[in-house]
Amino acid sequence: MYDIKDDLAATLAEIEDAGLTKHERELTSPQSSHVRTKQGEALNFCANNYLGLADHPEIVAAATDALQQWGFGMASVRFICGTQSQHAELERRIADFVGQEAAILYSSCFDANGGTFEVLFDAQDAIISDALNHASLIDGIRLSKAKRYRYQNADMADLRAQLEAARDAGARRTVVVTDGVFSMDGYYAPLDEICDLAEEFGALVMVDDSHAVGFVGDGGRGTHELKGVLDRVDIVTGTLGKALGGASGGYVAAHREIVDLLRQRSRPYLFSNAVAPSVVAGSLKALELAATSTDQREALRRNTSSFRELMTDAGFELLPGGHPIVPVMFPGEDGARTAAQVADAMLERGVYVIAFSYPVVPQGKARIRVQLSAAHSEDDVRTCVQAFVDARDEVTAGS
Repeated sequence: MYDIKDDLAATLAEIEDAGLTKHERELTSPQSSHVRTKQGEALNFCANNYLGLADHPEIVAAATDALQQWGFGMASVRFICGTQSQHAELERRIADFVGQEAAILYSSCFDANGGTFEVLFDAQDAIISDALNHASLIDGIRLSKAKRYRYQNADMADLRAQLEAARDAGARRTVVVTDGVFSMDGYYAPLDEICDLAEEFGALVMVDDSHAVGFVGDGGRGTHELKGVLDRVDIVTGTLGKALGGASGGYVAAHREIVDLLRQRSRPYLFSNAVAPSVVAGSLKALELAATSTDQREALRRNTSSFRELMTDAGFELLPGGHPIVPVMFPGEDGARTAAQVADAMLERGVYVIAFSYPVVPQGKARIRVQLSAAHSEDDVRTCVQAFVDARDEVTAGS
């Protein structure tokens, strides 16, 4: 007789034997650049807390006040009785910040991406997606009946070929979909070139800018600001769960007609509770701080540059770039095991990082993804680099 428990246990054993089990380390403190784990105090270099706002006192105060003013939860979806005036205000503020006409809130950016494609694109249309796009974009695209095309990561010649194929197939609407920042590599999408090609072929451009909004570009508006195409991207999705306070919630910002149609037909929006009042209030404050966080953005750039320079001098292989996601590479057959051992040895030294290996990243390209924050001090950065050096020496000596 078939036993699902035994079958699932065998699958879990295979994952463990391959060294791919994801272990969750419990924090016993608020999220910050310095955290407490069950192993002790640690410097945190693996959170998406780019501007250091996750425990910012003004955000905490705004969220606390909102509990008294607005209550704990909405207990409803938006179109029934789940919309407060602050939800509408946050949508207006997001749209203005990212340079769009309107915005719509979701419980997460995963839901925002999951709820967009089915509404806007059907069997008459074409969706052209970067090969390294986030899982939420991939899953959302699968829900649409549109014809799917894929181009190699940031390869503009291949994108042109896919645009030609979609045109030749008679697509009514065509959209080019890309991450603004590819989160495993820290690479920026070439949005200026993408927009040029899209305009040539009459296509829309959609960007998930979760790893850029709040701190990339001179005003922190995102990758489209960095690349000088702020007014040429049609749809921007993003999260409130990274630089903008780090809580939860996501959004789609776009032309008003797109947002209005999503309100009528987007299933994750229509059938999910509204974002909690305290999260909305905290996110409003986070957006206000991000809009004026010139000093924090400069500190983040300085920390990123310093870390890259010190790690390069110490002989580590880094993927090139300027984003605060800095992949420290451990290539080869034994790279996955080495990366995991180095990460464990670093936690023993009070530095919290996470190793990534196949299937999250390509085979033979294991890495420790370091994420810098504006909240890190110069001493924090140097401590992290020294921990890398000491952990590498320990692991190498034991092999």
